[in-house]
Amino acid sequence: MNEEQSSPQDHVDITMPDLFAPPPPVEDTSTVLKDDVDVSFPFAFIGAGQGGSRIAETFNKLGYNRVAVINTAEQDLNTVQVKHKLLIGDGGAGKDRNYASKTFSSHRDETIDFMRRAFGEQFDRVFVCCGAGGGTGSGIACDLAKAAAELQQSAECKSSQVGMIVALPKKSEGSRVADNSKELLQEAWELVEDGVVSPLIVVDNERINKLYPGLAVSNFWSTANMSTAGLFHLFNMTTARDSSYTSFDSKDYKTILDSGLMVFGASPVQDWSDPVSISRAVRNNLSNNLVCGDVDVSTGTCAAVVVVGNRQQLDSIAQNNIDSAIDQLNRALSKKSVVHSGIYTGDRDTLTVFTAIGGLGKPSQCD
Repeated sequence: MNEEQSSPQDHVDITMPDLFAPPPPVEDTSTVLKDDVDVSFPFAFIGAGQGGSRIAETFNKLGYNRVAVINTAEQDLNTVQVKHKLLIGDGGAGKDRNYASKTFSSHRDETIDFMRRAFGEQFDRVFVCCGAGGGTGSGIACDLAKAAAELQQSAECKSSQVGMIVALPKKSEGSRVADNSKELLQEAWELVEDGVVSPLIVVDNERINKLYPGLAVSNFWSTANMSTAGLFHLFNMTTARDSSYTSFDSKDYKTILDSGLMVFGASPVQDWSDPVSISRAVRNNLSNNLVCGDVDVSTGTCAAVVVVGNRQQLDSIAQNNIDSAIDQLNRALSKKSVVHSGIYTGDRDTLTVFTAIGGLGKPSQCD
């Protein structure tokens, strides 16, 4: 037999593939982002349109790192200082909600993948931020909320509902903008009723204009955005802190976040030695200092009062004064409402009373 010929014993009929061999190790590509601030809930924020992008950018400046923006106009994206940006159009929407909505529908799957990359693997819920009067933000916000809900389901987030922060335009911006705003609020309220959106946080820029009269043009939008983002952040931050007095915990805050329409307020207390000063601050929050006007506080089902002051101030305030303020808020809300409270020492000389009210009825702007 020729030495080059194989023997019958060496012959095989089939060369088997490595079906049962262990697979090669797979590199872990999952991403878990960390915020730069210590908060209870790792929220994610996506800004839609120019106004919404500015709100999302404000949260990024506060230390939240799960932030992204989306727009139909490249020039608007260029001015936003965040890492994750998605362009889905060419030249903007021109105040046309229908055009923006149609544009988004052809980029929906791409947007979900974009949010997944921007937010990483672990987050509590997505907040869709938008300006209600523009074309892009107003036109895609509700569709974006539905897409975010789908992402949250696939990511197995603890919260099933998506948050929305909607900034209403000033009256001076015209009737077309007002119509866009009304249409968006009507659609957003339907999502609240369907259990898709909570909380819905409405920011009234006309109201903020009255709270800060004479504010320079260069500072108006940054002040308006921080008025909401800062209050929102304060509650998310205090629930992650221990208190030497009374703690407002994350479970209490979650009941407000899950309650539907939600508003914030804040009032400084000038004379904390006055026994009714805390109650007066709460009344101011209800009547004058809410960042959204035209809401019926008496429809609220849950709320929180957080008092922040230095130790000298807090040690000189009778507990009964704070209890009276909380009781006052409880009476102002609907029957069987629940009011949570927290008392914390702060690093400033001012004593401030913060309120968050949830479970509110349909906003008047929807009518």
